[in-house]
Amino acid sequence: MELDNAEQFHRIKRLPPYVFAEVNALKAAGRAAGQDIIDFGMGNPDQPPPAHVTAKLVETLSDPRIHRYSQSRGIPGLRKALAAYYDRRFNVDLDFDREVIVTLGSKEGLANLAQAITSPGDIILVPSPSYPIHAFGFIIAGASIRQFQLGDSATVVEQLSRALRHSVPKPLAVVLNYPANPTGQVVDLDFYEEVVAFCRQHGIYIISDLAYSEVYFESGPPPSILQVPGAKDVAVEFTSLSKTYSMPGWRVGFCAGNPKLIAALARVKSYVDYGIFTAVQVAATAALNGPQDCVDEMRKRYKQRRDCLVEGMRTAGWETPSPPATMFVWAPLPEAFTHLGSLEFSKHLLTEAKVAVAPGVGFGEYGEGFVRLGLVENEQRIRQAVRNMKTALAR
Repeated sequence: MELDNAEQFHRIKRLPPYVFAEVNALKAAGRAAGQDIIDFGMGNPDQPPPAHVTAKLVETLSDPRIHRYSQSRGIPGLRKALAAYYDRRFNVDLDFDREVIVTLGSKEGLANLAQAITSPGDIILVPSPSYPIHAFGFIIAGASIRQFQLGDSATVVEQLSRALRHSVPKPLAVVLNYPANPTGQVVDLDFYEEVVAFCRQHGIYIISDLAYSEVYFESGPPPSILQVPGAKDVAVEFTSLSKTYSMPGWRVGFCAGNPKLIAALARVKSYVDYGIFTAVQVAATAALNGPQDCVDEMRKRYKQRRDCLVEGMRTAGWETPSPPATMFVWAPLPEAFTHLGSLEFSKHLLTEAKVAVAPGVGFGEYGEGFVRLGLVENEQRIRQAVRNMKTALAR
């Protein structure tokens, strides 16, 4: 009997080949050959965390007690800090003990929540294009995914209504992500009010991903779904320190909202992890409670990079919308290259321009025809990338 083929396992069979792996393999091969690859492929912040945050981490490490097991729910101080953030930013009152839990980044939190609440055959409504864990966290848990295409707020509510009419059994939950990864799309509080009213009426949970709450530009501060009265009856929301404070490798995220869903997530986490290293949690508390000028600087940096990249692409003949939020540019394929599809075009850019981007098809069915560029290179490197791309597109 063959034992080395992972495809024999049921859950693995439900996962398609990882689209980004092909581009990553080409990127690694190019770098191994000494090529200078300009990498826009991953939303991986290139700046260090704020100095006062890393200083708090170093200070905390000297306490010999800090190296023991932590708490899977998160230390009380960090949960209180997240509740305080929601209070000052959104005017939302959270019970830090019942309505807040710390997660190992929002990705782990989403996956473990899926395990906690999903039974085989449950239907989950997921936007397309979307961050892969929004769909695959539930697929791994045994759910059936029904995708709806991102559009304006009215279109989304219409699609939710249509899905309710044609889904058997009734959908268990809907995933929302605004500001959206990969598209950068934003919504207002009126949109959330419509969705909350719909889901409360029909008994559908809402899982909101607000990872880019602080990465916004002209559109103004994005709202939280928990600002809607009654939202906590059906909704939880994930947030993260990864982008706001340039702390992606620290893996500090949160889930807040509906106490029943928080308790379910806490129950699963109690079996599978001991929580984030306590010193990291103490430093994360300093990030939320400390000076916030670093957040303004982060926002300004991404805006300058966005403007540099979008304007450069346009001068190269690649017309691209300017995103109102997030650290990504969601670019339609140039007309002369649409026949390639997003994966082959991404490989073409890597080979001919030495520029790595993420193919849109990796974000779902409706992501085809686009590529995502992360604003994770400085402006000098962005201008170099534009020159390379201009030459490659002209060929």
